[in-house]
Amino acid sequence: MQSFEAIIFDMDGVIVDSEPLHERAFLDVFAEMGYAANHGMDFPTYYGRSDRALWEDFIAKHHPPQPLDELIARKQARLMEILRREGPIFPDVVPLIAKLAARYRLALASGSPHPVIEVVLAMEGLRRFFPVAVSVTDVGRSKPAPDVFLRAAELLGVAAARCCVIEDSAVGVESARSAGMAVIAITNSLPGEKLARATHVVRRYAEIESFLGVA
Repeated sequence: MQSFEAIIFDMDGVIVDSEPLHERAFLDVFAEMGYAANHGMDFPTYYGRSDRALWEDFIAKHHPPQPLDELIARKQARLMEILRREGPIFPDVVPLIAKLAARYRLALASGSPHPVIEVVLAMEGLRRFFPVAVSVTDVGRSKPAPDVFLRAAELLGVAAARCCVIEDSAVGVESARSAGMAVIAITNSLPGEKLARATHVVRRYAEIESFLGVA
């Protein structure tokens, strides 16, 4: 096992089972706009990427009258409603986070904006475990660029090579690898073969505990 000083968590699909909720929020807004049956967007393509990336492609395809910022805000508001109502934290992730926090410095690095991050960190008292939370809105480029992970490492004061990322998406794996970090990919959102570029692929949180020496 490689020696690490910090563990950086992705959020969507790792801490919260939110990839289906993102899709529901987008579909609600598409329906309001009249695109319920013909939006033409392939959601798994955007796992790990920002809402802006999907909306930019949607706008290029359909040329709706609404401006980009309005569409981003509408979807974000809908997602936050769903998150607050359903609280979809993966049941085994909270014990994992608590164990890791006793041994490593933790950060969260997400493609979601800060208001969504704060809704999630308010669940189960998660905020106390994450002294650093970085959003894609804090950096210049979204995943698969390495910016969000490099910023998290910088704020933690830990060299990239001493960080291990926990991810669920292929673009997130590429982002972590580009940052020079090890990455554990969990198959919550994609099958293992699509995560093969990760340092280690797991199916269960208990495997992460074992790999990082906190089991």
